[in-house]
Amino acid sequence: MKNYIKLFTASTILILSSCSNDFLDTAPVTEKVAENFYKTPKDALEGLVSVYDVLQQEGGWAGFQMISEEASDDCFGGFGTADGIAVLDWDRFKNNSDPEMNNVVWQSCYKGIYRANMLLENLDKVNWGTDTALKTKYEAEARFLRAHFHFELARVFGDIVPLDHTISTSEFNAPRQAPEVTYALIANDLKFAAANLGTDNYSQVGNPNYGRITKWAAEAYIAKAFLFYTSYYGKADLAGLITKADAVTSINDVVNNSGHALIADYSRLWLAASLGNYAGEGNTEMVWAIRYNGSGKGDWNLHEGNRLSVLIAPRGGNIGRYAYGWGGLPVTPSLYGAFDAADTRRGATIIDFDGEGLDFDPAPNKRDQRQFTGYAWKKYCPVTNEAGVADVTANGGNFQIDNVEDYAVIRFADVLLMAAELNLGTNAGFAKTCLDRVRDRAFKNTTHRVEATLPNIMKERQLELALEGQRYFDLIRQGTAVTKAAIDNVSSDTQFNVTYRPETLGFFALPQSQIVLSNGAISQNAGW
Repeated sequence: MKNYIKLFTASTILILSSCSNDFLDTAPVTEKVAENFYKTPKDALEGLVSVYDVLQQEGGWAGFQMISEEASDDCFGGFGTADGIAVLDWDRFKNNSDPEMNNVVWQSCYKGIYRANMLLENLDKVNWGTDTALKTKYEAEARFLRAHFHFELARVFGDIVPLDHTISTSEFNAPRQAPEVTYALIANDLKFAAANLGTDNYSQVGNPNYGRITKWAAEAYIAKAFLFYTSYYGKADLAGLITKADAVTSINDVVNNSGHALIADYSRLWLAASLGNYAGEGNTEMVWAIRYNGSGKGDWNLHEGNRLSVLIAPRGGNIGRYAYGWGGLPVTPSLYGAFDAADTRRGATIIDFDGEGLDFDPAPNKRDQRQFTGYAWKKYCPVTNEAGVADVTANGGNFQIDNVEDYAVIRFADVLLMAAELNLGTNAGFAKTCLDRVRDRAFKNTTHRVEATLPNIMKERQLELALEGQRYFDLIRQGTAVTKAAIDNVSSDTQFNVTYRPETLGFFALPQSQIVLSNGAISQNAGW
């Protein structure tokens, strides 16, 4: 981490077009740096945007979404037969091919934390005039994002180095902290965000603030962090700061008062499943999503588009209405089989090549698909236009980096299922109602309802939130036995064999470079 911190403490925030010949001036005059940048609310907004900008950099190769799905029981590694084997290592809980395989998550999250801390430390330098409420709003958004980046790191790596400030050189070799230290920072940040953000619902169509943090996103995230921490670590509360009653109050508030709702047709949530009837980015189900767009137009220095899309799209060329990609993370037959045939989510979530009459030949001299299962992602898959050309290409973008579909971090369906789980045992009727709403939408009737029990809710989470980066962490918070039973796979075709290793405790290997740079302050995770 020392190397990472050095990179960003010296970074330039914004280069200006002007220059100066006064070499005796001790203040930087050709660039804005932290010492002279934060003066106006506009400067603060630019700083806040720079924190949000890191979210777009998390997706794509070796990003949080990719590796969390690789590790789950819903996907194999895939890609082409000649591609590297790191994707198989994620799937098989190995670390043989690349000791830096998890460095993207480490660096992107710490970049986001650094930028959030830089902004938070400089808010008092801004001349806010009489608009102190704007200062509080920016602080709340930055603290939410800081909590988000810490939470991703903590779920991936376990014990991490929590940072509530930009560190000095004397702190470069800081050791990792116990989980309660990190989660206390997360809890405090989320509580502040929930208490200081307005009640607006930015998912409404045409709202210019769509994608920004709201009170509702913060309250939903409180529940998400509470459930993971208390379940995984066997605790009664979230780091002594958020009780179960607090978490229930937060999630119930989102259910009852946020204005978010389920859209009637599940398939309309996803571009490739919607058949031209896409609900769009501004639909009321999205409590918080990472926004993407195609404005990069092939510029690899920008991170505007959804880079996960090309990784999971069908390999070897366009097929039907699906635009092509690299064939990564093929869907497991067990996920397809977990859906009832009457469940509308199955066809909206998964491409069934045979079932949809798509002639996909995985042979090396054809599409060259490794670990072909007959199933692929429909969620986040790019699409073709009526002429059979990839939409992104037709619009002047690069098919690898300019896909536009937003990544759902928290949908209202997730909120309902968290509410069902948290209200078990105390408000059984409300828990049942929340679960029923999700299943009624999925089957388009009321005849497929089930009892509100923890196993049923966890099963529903797998089906409703499949391929959305949730499943693996839902497994490990249920314990080793549940995780291993779900992930282990024995096949007559050995390329599909997967053995979960409990000695890892569910966490991923730290990047070897960070261990070396820490000069012994941090050590590798158990099992790696």
